[in-house]
Amino acid sequence: MKALIISDSHGMRSSIQKVFERVGQMDMVIHLGDICGDESYIRENAGCKVWMVAGNNDYHTDLNREEIIEIGTHRALLTHGHRSYANYRTDILEEEGRTMGMDIVMFGHTHVPLIRQENGLYLINPGSLAYPRQANHKRSFILMELDKEEKLHFSLDYLD
Repeated sequence: MKALIISDSHGMRSSIQKVFERVGQMDMVIHLGDICGDESYIRENAGCKVWMVAGNNDYHTDLNREEIIEIGTHRALLTHGHRSYANYRTDILEEEGRTMGMDIVMFGHTHVPLIRQENGLYLINPGSLAYPRQANHKRSFILMELDKEEKLHFSLDYLD
């Protein structure tokens, strides 16, 4: 199973289109908020199951602020992260994930990519497809693969 994880596209449909063209067919697309009106576009063009959560810039949407999904035998919490102060710290997200029995917490908001595993919990942030803030200032996304042994593999990639 292969999944594309994106966030913080901020209405830049061209970046979404480029990443879809680049990665090809996926089994799942996960968008972690600040979609800014492109929900229908993503659903229509993904060609697979789509999960999305609302971010702090998604004002007129019916998307939930959090979702819990199953990825094989793994449980994942999807959230934007702004309500957990993700710009300043990750311990609140970690605590929430552990309390809820998650294997993965995926979040956006910071515009800085992160792939980290500590004590059996993955913290995943794909960065931003619109306004990257990490040192190299490249628009980023994450590809996730679940292998036949139910092991998760995450890889960070860039559009620029």
